[in-house]
Amino acid sequence: MRRASIDVCPICQGIGWKTLTFGAKQRVARCECRLKARGQALLAAARIPRRYEHCELSSFTTDFPAAHGSLALAYIAATKFAEEYDSREGTGLLIIGKIGVGKTHLAVGIIKELILNHGIACLFYDYRELLKEIQNSYNESVRATELDVLRPVFETEVLVLDELGAVKPTEWVWDTVSLILNTRYNDNRTTLITTNFPDGAPALSGSLSLARNAAREENLGDRIGERMRSRLHEMCRIIQMDGQDFRQKFRSASFR
Repeated sequence: MRRASIDVCPICQGIGWKTLTFGAKQRVARCECRLKARGQALLAAARIPRRYEHCELSSFTTDFPAAHGSLALAYIAATKFAEEYDSREGTGLLIIGKIGVGKTHLAVGIIKELILNHGIACLFYDYRELLKEIQNSYNESVRATELDVLRPVFETEVLVLDELGAVKPTEWVWDTVSLILNTRYNDNRTTLITTNFPDGAPALSGSLSLARNAAREENLGDRIGERMRSRLHEMCRIIQMDGQDFRQKFRSASFR
């Protein structure tokens, strides 16, 4: 019975290292086949939702035509961030914009670039899903502990926290967000955050402010608290994305 043939890398012959020649000197380096295998393993572990698996930085301008100038600027900033990423700096991005302008597309595109081209460990979490997993760990029938859920969130080199502020704020929510962001800040780890809520301080208290507060829309400070909003300004550069909801536009067009 003939054995199935096994593909062997023609560069390294399967050993994982290649020889580089510089004049009369030689040295060895990790072969591209191993780097590619590592990238695929990291990509599988990154928890990117199936809905966003297709997202690439290179496809952003096609999927989200830059009808608004801020989208083009956001794309340039995201591309530059991925190209010039430096883990020692630890500075992340806070991507702000309404629904459907491509915030998650850019965030996923960045981490895919970092994973596949730089071999950097990244992790994607929807903010609502993360909080549910933490709450579920309190159930005695669930074997995972809160630390089991949070350890990879704390330790991954780059974390995407999608839809920050999407859960109604409570003391527990604020404490949990504070723990995550402060831990990553203190460890100098990079965090990429998307949110639908505009950047702004929480509503003022007192009877004189009731009318003013009633007329304003909720902002990020209302949802995560002023202390954590201030922390994000230390952790991240802000990217503002304006424009129409492209998903709604395409849904409407499909019914014409």
